[in-house]
Amino acid sequence: MALKSSGEMYLETIYVLSKSKNAVRSVDVAEYMNFSKPSVSRGVGILKKMNYITVDKDGYITLTKEGLSLAKKIYERHTLLSELLMALGVDEATAVEDACKIEHVISDKSFKMLKKKHEQIIPGLDKN
Repeated sequence: MALKSSGEMYLETIYVLSKSKNAVRSVDVAEYMNFSKPSVSRGVGILKKMNYITVDKDGYITLTKEGLSLAKKIYERHTLLSELLMALGVDEATAVEDACKIEHVISDKSFKMLKKKHEQIIPGLDKN
């Protein structure tokens, strides 16, 4: 079963939260994403079944090796796409929103090319 974009969003959120918090729970994910607790509970259950996360007896969520790898990939896409869109003149709110949509559907091949272009565009912005 392939992971849907909503599952990728949960992984990315768990990753982002784990960078700033020692422990992540479903309630943290719900609050961060502004989703209902039952929705997050369902999403967490799916991620657990797919072995992207583990949840201990106290409800603390940990990304598995595979989950961490995928979460980092999604986060990198989100960050890079947001930066590229802003470099093109898109306002930050729109860039972040659009990047969130694109990150789930862009092919690895296209992202690799955008990443190369990003390295050319962004250093040029620092000079202005």
